[in-house]
Amino acid sequence: MPTYDLIGQKYSRTRVPDSRIVNALIELLNLPKGSTIADVGAGTGGYSRSLANQGFSVYAVEPSSVMRKQAQEHPQVEWFTGYAEALPLPDNSVDGVVSILTIHHFSNLKKAFQEMHRVVKDGAIVVLTFDIRLAEKIWLYDYFPWLWEDAARFLPLNELTELIQANTTRRVEAIPLMLPYDLSDLFAAAAWRRPEMYLQSEVRAGISSFALADPNLIQQGVNSLAADLSSGAWDAKYGEIRKFREIDVGYRFLKGTIAV
Repeated sequence: MPTYDLIGQKYSRTRVPDSRIVNALIELLNLPKGSTIADVGAGTGGYSRSLANQGFSVYAVEPSSVMRKQAQEHPQVEWFTGYAEALPLPDNSVDGVVSILTIHHFSNLKKAFQEMHRVVKDGAIVVLTFDIRLAEKIWLYDYFPWLWEDAARFLPLNELTELIQANTTRRVEAIPLMLPYDLSDLFAAAAWRRPEMYLQSEVRAGISSFALADPNLIQQGVNSLAADLSSGAWDAKYGEIRKFREIDVGYRFLKGTIAV
């Protein structure tokens, strides 16, 4: 059963596409309006719809029926049921590929990247991923230390880059995604300046690391965070972070292009 059939019931409520991420995707793809983009692991289709709103046609590929049912219809978005490792698209059928914070759910990264390369013509493959080894250990991991251990199972960025290059014959460039303080897409570290958000069960349910974790460990962290926010202990220890407008917590775009 797809992971998000289990945990994605209210996903679209908190995972609202952020316009700055959309703009970054468009810039990295560097395609003319009207081009066709495959969104691999499209979820509820937030980014598919956002790209379509900017004039692109999108093939949204998603295995979870729970996620697909939450998608809003869009005339420029066509949905496909399928996995990254066996994309239900013909060879050379799209102009570019995006995959946004999904590759940690793929069962076979090598096959997934081979499939992305197979379906795209000569345009870019753009993946948004995360490497905790590049991140500062922010306050979030003090309350939820298992998040650090969970994230450590992600492939190091250099290994991921080498894997993509080896299986697509593409040159891969890494571009940091600085997280602004007011992101609308509430993925794991998105609320770094809004600790109160992690007290909301709905927000946690939209983050796979929380949704799949031991409920007892989560509750311990939530209780501790709530107490420290109430007493002022959190602000006394971590309040400086509220002055920052953006931080680098290890999120990276990887752009794979055919070497000229």
